[in-house]
Amino acid sequence: MITLGPFAVGRDGTLSPREPGLRPALRFAWRGRSCEALMLDGEIRLRAMAGRIPSTAEKNADRAGTLRQVATLPPDLPAGWRLRLTADHRLSLETETPPRGTAVGMLGEMVRFAIALDPYLDRLEAAGASGWGSVKT
Repeated sequence: MITLGPFAVGRDGTLSPREPGLRPALRFAWRGRSCEALMLDGEIRLRAMAGRIPSTAEKNADRAGTLRQVATLPPDLPAGWRLRLTADHRLSLETETPPRGTAVGMLGEMVRFAIALDPYLDRLEAAGASGWGSVKT
């Protein structure tokens, strides 16, 4: 058995938490956004910190316009996806998927999620909801 971050990888490539009770995750970046794949109760939760609603203290920021545009996004999201607003005004795009059993399967889900994010990241950026939550490269 080898390890992949917080995961134990079996000889057949299957993933499991390295220690019982852990909620292992792989963190990655896509288009400068913090993302993660978290193993929870038999599912993989995929999440991207997609942007941030501008503060009222930010000069020249159209907070109301950004909120109106962001509100149009949820009906267009793929089935099972959610847009969440965190307490610090960041926007999170999330979905769950059944585990694919292997490290390769999980990486495949991460890639599919990242690619599927693109049009929604474009819309959030166009609405003025970008920036904070990004990763420095």
